[in-house]
Amino acid sequence: MSENIQNTPNQIRLPFVLFFGLAAGIFLGASFGYRKPSGDVGKDVQKLREVLTYIQDKYVDDIKTDKLVDESIKHLLTKLDPHSAFISASDRIAANEDLRGNFDGIGIEFNVFQDTIVVVAPLSGGPSEALGIRSGDKIIEVDQKNVAGIGITNADVMKLLKGPRGTEVKVTIKRSGVTEPLTFTIIRDKIPQYSVDVAYMVDPETGYIKISRFAATTYEEFTKAFSELQQAGMKKLVLDLQGNPGGYMNVAIDMADDFLKEGKKIVYTNGKDKRLNTNATSTKRGIFEEGALIILVNEGSASASEILAGALQDNDRALIVGRRTFGKGLVQHPFDLSDGSELRLTISRYYTPSGRSIQKPYTDEDEYALDIMERYKKGEFFHADSIKFNDSLKYTTANGRTVYGGGGIMPDYFVPLDTTLNSHYLNELYTSTSLQEYTFTYAEKNKAELEKKGFEHFLTKFVVTDPMLNDLVKVGQRNKVKPDLNELNAKKKLFQIHVKAQIARKIWNNKGLYPILNETNEIFLQALKLFDRIPELDRSAM
Repeated sequence: MSENIQNTPNQIRLPFVLFFGLAAGIFLGASFGYRKPSGDVGKDVQKLREVLTYIQDKYVDDIKTDKLVDESIKHLLTKLDPHSAFISASDRIAANEDLRGNFDGIGIEFNVFQDTIVVVAPLSGGPSEALGIRSGDKIIEVDQKNVAGIGITNADVMKLLKGPRGTEVKVTIKRSGVTEPLTFTIIRDKIPQYSVDVAYMVDPETGYIKISRFAATTYEEFTKAFSELQQAGMKKLVLDLQGNPGGYMNVAIDMADDFLKEGKKIVYTNGKDKRLNTNATSTKRGIFEEGALIILVNEGSASASEILAGALQDNDRALIVGRRTFGKGLVQHPFDLSDGSELRLTISRYYTPSGRSIQKPYTDEDEYALDIMERYKKGEFFHADSIKFNDSLKYTTANGRTVYGGGGIMPDYFVPLDTTLNSHYLNELYTSTSLQEYTFTYAEKNKAELEKKGFEHFLTKFVVTDPMLNDLVKVGQRNKVKPDLNELNAKKKLFQIHVKAQIARKIWNNKGLYPILNETNEIFLQALKLFDRIPELDRSAM
């Protein structure tokens, strides 16, 4: 007999979370009401109505005009800028899961290993954790339908397990050491998501915080992490915004406020509707106005990340280290449409304290889409002098240092991309989930022993051996990844770091992952050597 376990609403914690991607941009306030078109706009609407009527009444085939309208709006917005977007009513729920973080589901991190859904970990605060679903459990049925050995994909799993809060799904699980399958009736719920990936002490004085996005809960998460590091003796901070695509402007402003003395400009916006214009200035509440501060950025740092980096750079408050940021200086606002769809429209540009707009040109849609690739081809990722700025977009910081607008935030200290840290074979082991499968299995078998010794012992003493790497190769072969032993031997240390980091993640979560993985983070490693450069920010230009 299989065991049937059900959760109840009072067993479930209900945290609110938010997630969004680069295209979400920066959103302000609530939607404004619909206004009846007037003048030329009214004539244009009438023309469109006439065309749709002819299509509906006269066209040779039956056509759903609502789909035509949706596609027309999408095409229309491409003529404006790269970040204005239309989301149909049918797609809006999924789109806003990313934007608001209203992610409803059963609350597991999973992977498909050997054509079987394996629970990597139940998410903290989610319904699966409350029921006792464990790391290593194999999901073999969903709602009494077999899901093992049928070629299931990650997308298929998401469709089966995600669903509105309060709805039920039954999963049958095969658990190691338990003879009979276990059946859990799970009531889907809001799943906690966190935007502060990790916070830890690099050394007795230096703290490190990595932020993946600027969400509704980010500031609260940041202040909690910051407080814990301060209590641990932090006097210097590395704030990692690499790959952070941005999010809510007010969160970036709140964080900048904590680093700046009262009365300093943070950011201002300018658009057609003056009611939406903002001018943010720091208050007296700062929690780290004097300590040494380094901000890490790269080409994936965008939007709100650039607001924070730009505010601190222009006020000579932090040393910006890394590579030129994405270059998104446009602000989007969501507008509700009458049929339940949504218009995300660019309503203003933002400007850093020195007055610069860091929005890169977007007159050519294709060039904009391929900009990052072109930077790589032109050598910008490797040589700072390959980056050309327009002298007409030259600005000065509070202490007279030169900065530029027109295309992202140029760091104060450039760190080239280290191509030795890339491996095609390693990437294939990741994308085939071979590396995840091997490290998951190793961690499950050795968890008790590794936990007993503790993370510090693992960090300093644990070595990924040649037999371990050979076992990884075999898992890859089973998953149809052709071995590249020459690359494995040539970049052995890189493979060892990634295997060790992923084992640590399975046992100690992100606090185990990042201290090891950051050994391959060239921007982070260089930043640790640059705290003595921070006094240079106080020197005015000669």
